[in-house]
Amino acid sequence: MKHVLPFEKPVVELKEKIAELKKFTSDSEIDLTDEITRLESRLEKLEAEVYGNMQPWDRVQMARHPERPTTLDYIHELFDLFIECHGDRYYGDDEAIVGGVAKYKGIPVTVIGHQRGKDTKENIRRNFGMPHPEGYRKALRLMKQAEKFGRPVICFIDTKGAYPGKAAEERGQSEAIARNLKEMAGLTVPVVCIVIGEGGSGGALALGVGDRIHMLENSTYSVISPEGAAALLWKDSNLAQKAAETMKITSYDLKELGIIDEVIPEVKGGAHRDVQAQATYIDDVLMETLKTLRSLTVEELLEQRWEKYKKIGAYTTLEG
Repeated sequence: MKHVLPFEKPVVELKEKIAELKKFTSDSEIDLTDEITRLESRLEKLEAEVYGNMQPWDRVQMARHPERPTTLDYIHELFDLFIECHGDRYYGDDEAIVGGVAKYKGIPVTVIGHQRGKDTKENIRRNFGMPHPEGYRKALRLMKQAEKFGRPVICFIDTKGAYPGKAAEERGQSEAIARNLKEMAGLTVPVVCIVIGEGGSGGALALGVGDRIHMLENSTYSVISPEGAAALLWKDSNLAQKAAETMKITSYDLKELGIIDEVIPEVKGGAHRDVQAQATYIDDVLMETLKTLRSLTVEELLEQRWEKYKKIGAYTTLEG
């Protein structure tokens, strides 16, 4: 059974009713075509209303949808000849981050991203997409390799956050994230970051320092989860919906604040409804972005990157 989000239930129930009537019509001599047509027209309006007026908490739920496409799904749709690379050359391989070399429309690129599982078994293997420090060190190794060979870097962001366990802290989780921030800021090749699901805290930011940051329409990007914010602010994680409404974590909020560059539209009902169509939407933005960035000199690239991040969080004070 497909996973249904709470706000989608009216749409799903109407679809099921239409399917039931169509089956009844095909199995009997009773013609219900007019009724089916009426319900389909109603469904179209209902979908426009439900998916056109999604609230922040609705988008949080959509970003967490268990069927939402992952980094590997988009890699297989967008790139050719992908060769995955493993290990950080210090400790081991972290399957919560995948990365490697590929070709994008004939251009050699390096692709890196957080990777969740498709089921319980894979989620356990990939630690639910929450990287250990060796995952970030693997990512950095691939970025520096890309820099050496002049390959653009494309990062897909989709994590609740870096793994906060004892072993991760012992192996230098904070240092690994901080080093990625520093090194990504100075990479001499184009860096494009795309938030495809949840973008949580420093775990997301460690792959998020780029020349362009784009977000899928129903993804989120924040310093803390709504549940975590609610627990801190009001001592009650059940107020997560209230927190989501005040945190400005949706793609449209972040575009308005100047933190991201472009909102990538999603398939009606969410990216999981049609992965190929969603990949096409990403492809259109990615192609134009790389075309623009590859036309810049290294000096122009670094200068524009510096200006971009200098403006984020800028504020003015009033005299008197």
